[in-house]
Amino acid sequence: MRDSDKTPVALVTGGALRVGRAVVRLLAERGYAVAIHANRSVDKAQRLAEELTDQGAVSFVVQADLRDEMATRQMIDQVFAHFGHLEVLVNSAAIYAPLSLEEITADDVRECFDVNTLGTFVCCQHAGLKMAEQDTGGVIVNIGDWAISRPYANYAHYFPSKGAIPTLTRTFAVELSQRNTKVRVNAVLPGPVVFPPDMQEEEREQIITSTLLQRAGKPENVAHAVLFLVENDFVTGVCIPVDGGRTIGR
Repeated sequence: MRDSDKTPVALVTGGALRVGRAVVRLLAERGYAVAIHANRSVDKAQRLAEELTDQGAVSFVVQADLRDEMATRQMIDQVFAHFGHLEVLVNSAAIYAPLSLEEITADDVRECFDVNTLGTFVCCQHAGLKMAEQDTGGVIVNIGDWAISRPYANYAHYFPSKGAIPTLTRTFAVELSQRNTKVRVNAVLPGPVVFPPDMQEEEREQIITSTLLQRAGKPENVAHAVLFLVENDFVTGVCIPVDGGRTIGR
């Protein structure tokens, strides 16, 4: 590796929005060159990249629809071609929108699985196998959802797709470690850190009061958990809730 190539590289899917955006900013602050993936939010990704450039960070924007397997693999290849290596992958991209059980169709469920589950799987597989070929290995952090333990109404199409993330995470931790013991795979399960813009205030307050800490979190709380999993080299195959204690709360 040339001296100019020693800057560690992180790829964050869904890196222009919400949790992904916070992860991008924190990793850039920690000295990572960051590849920011977006699908329909490329303009926001470009603005974030410009902001990071102004701060002296290195960034690179890549676009792909994670429902498209070939486009997803090509996106990862593009990152490797640009930087030559990849140390961190954070799978933050996801889709979710409320639907009543009466409204949900098989296509709604399938779309959630295509992005939230299969998109994450393909990213883990393609980037993970490339990381396994690196002497330095790499780290993958998947973003799940705390509420797979206590599902709430109007997301019956979404929760099954996120419920697969812990199993997927443990599976890749096992598979990739057999190829290179320096490849680790973990997950963060966020709680109430981002609320839908159309959520009623009453519902928002009900969610907050169901946490042990009696307050909402922030995307930065998730980003710090991601950083812990990136930096602690003796942790793999775990799923950490970042939910203010809501999983065991009221």
